[in-house]
Amino acid sequence: MFEFLKTFADWTVKSVGLDLSTRLGTSLSFFIEDTIKIFLLIYVMLFVVSLFRAQLAPEKMKSYLQGKSSWFGYILAVFLGVVTPFCSCSSIPMFIAFVAAGIPFGMTMAFLISSPLISEVAAVLLLITPEAGWLAALVYILAGGIISVLGGYLCDKFHLEKLRETHKHDEHCHCHEHNHGTKDEIKSLIHYAHDYANDTVKEIAPYVLIGLAVGALIHGFIPQEFFVKFLGAENPFAVIIAAFAGIPIYANHDSVLPIVQVLLMKGVPVGTTIVMLMSITAISLPEMIMLHKVLNKKMLWLFVGYLLISFIIVGYLMNATLILR
Repeated sequence: MFEFLKTFADWTVKSVGLDLSTRLGTSLSFFIEDTIKIFLLIYVMLFVVSLFRAQLAPEKMKSYLQGKSSWFGYILAVFLGVVTPFCSCSSIPMFIAFVAAGIPFGMTMAFLISSPLISEVAAVLLLITPEAGWLAALVYILAGGIISVLGGYLCDKFHLEKLRETHKHDEHCHCHEHNHGTKDEIKSLIHYAHDYANDTVKEIAPYVLIGLAVGALIHGFIPQEFFVKFLGAENPFAVIIAAFAGIPIYANHDSVLPIVQVLLMKGVPVGTTIVMLMSITAISLPEMIMLHKVLNKKMLWLFVGYLLISFIIVGYLMNATLILR
């Protein structure tokens, strides 16, 4: 699908006098190819999802949920979490806004889990990566959805809302309000989607480039044997290592995607790679520090423990599933 980018990257490397057979040439070619590919994917997916998030408001969600089952609410919350991974106000203020609007705690937790956990950009990258494919993308989305829905259900089942920190002031996501109908309104929505995608790409560009640079160095300079030893299929503890290895790292999906792609190319099993992606984006140490603003210590430990166990189970199941395909 993106073979032309590989051709362009190789041509660029050769044009500056570098040999593609060298480590530097290989790394530079990978960096050029993935820079174009990932920024293109980010912009397109942000543009599309921002068309959905333009209508998002806690009060609207509460009104829509009236008379509907809790399971429907969990699924809707997960969907909103998937389409709002780059909300400028972040998922934590959005979580507070949902609670303030009277939305059940379990549904807000389903949103809080799914927002960093499931990325449509990551799903697309898995889809187009030969080492992963459509099955890996599907399992990634389904696993993230199940983890989020079940997490929300368990919060309601055991009445964990008492473990939420209270706030004197509620924060709200000032998302774009829009009414459909006229051509001008449609143009306004498209203009909003473009501005949102463009501004977000600019904001995260330095972090994505850092991730790309790290990925390129790993791709060109670290031998495959290193990853096979610690994260390969022969190591029965690889999934657990990947789950805990992601905790100290703080990065959004976009900045870690190049590293994920390199791990797949180096022969790290898909399940193990996805576990590291989930751990970095959903339970990193800096993220937990931020979450302590809205969850007390007991709830935070339950939150981390639940996600870690879920990720490890998913990692082993995904590796077994993809081996048998």
